[in-house]
Amino acid sequence: MAEQPHKSIVHFVHGNSFPAGTYNAFLNQLRPQYDVQVTEMLGHNPAYPVADGWRNLAQELIDTLIERYQAPVILVGHSLGGIVSLMVARARPDLVRGVVVIDSPIVAGWRAFLLRLSKWIGIDKKYGPARFSEKRKYLWKDKQAAFQHFASKEIFAIWPPEVLWDYINAGTVDVPDGVTLRFTREVETAIYLSLPHGLGRLVRRPPAVPIGFVGGSESIECAQAGDFYTKKLMGRHYVLIPGGHLIPMEAPLQTAKAVLAMLATLKLN
Repeated sequence: MAEQPHKSIVHFVHGNSFPAGTYNAFLNQLRPQYDVQVTEMLGHNPAYPVADGWRNLAQELIDTLIERYQAPVILVGHSLGGIVSLMVARARPDLVRGVVVIDSPIVAGWRAFLLRLSKWIGIDKKYGPARFSEKRKYLWKDKQAAFQHFASKEIFAIWPPEVLWDYINAGTVDVPDGVTLRFTREVETAIYLSLPHGLGRLVRRPPAVPIGFVGGSESIECAQAGDFYTKKLMGRHYVLIPGGHLIPMEAPLQTAKAVLAMLATLKLN
């Protein structure tokens, strides 16, 4: 029997508040072609506390790549994970073959100035996503109750039920009173409050590896960030598919198809 060809490694990095297991339906579509590995949950290792600009999260990913792999790997990241992957690719191109980001827009120019100002005067906590995350419900009597809670929310109601169950199973842990969020709302909030305002440097000096973008055509996050700098950074490797910011969960099969096509276009096989 002929020896099976070695699969290239794709290392996946999740979005804020969603442990890697949430993405099983999406990642399973990549596994026939790639050896898929993951960062399970950024921001929860006390050796890499969340800091402004996500520099410690980038260092956590750098150290993970050094520890796990003997050669450069492909990074695929959603939202937070995409930005951190780009930061790592720019800082340590020797560890990375290429990057595909999923709905990770580049905030630069005047929007970055406003972001920096909002952090300086403290209004980012009042008007940004942190105002929701710090008050997020985090305790339920059991997993079924947690599932029903999220299924009643508009943002989660459009997920296939099996994807929502992946989130419940990956994203909750047992406690004496029932189940609670595994990705703590304190870390989620800290990540939102430390959004990088210096991503313009990525555009001025891009990572020295192939990069591509797959986004949701209805993504509010991308609309807020604008597409000018993201398109400037990605060039022709910029693709939108139907869906919102959480397309890997909303439409895992379609998102995987687009990511696989982008990887092929970038010759990251």
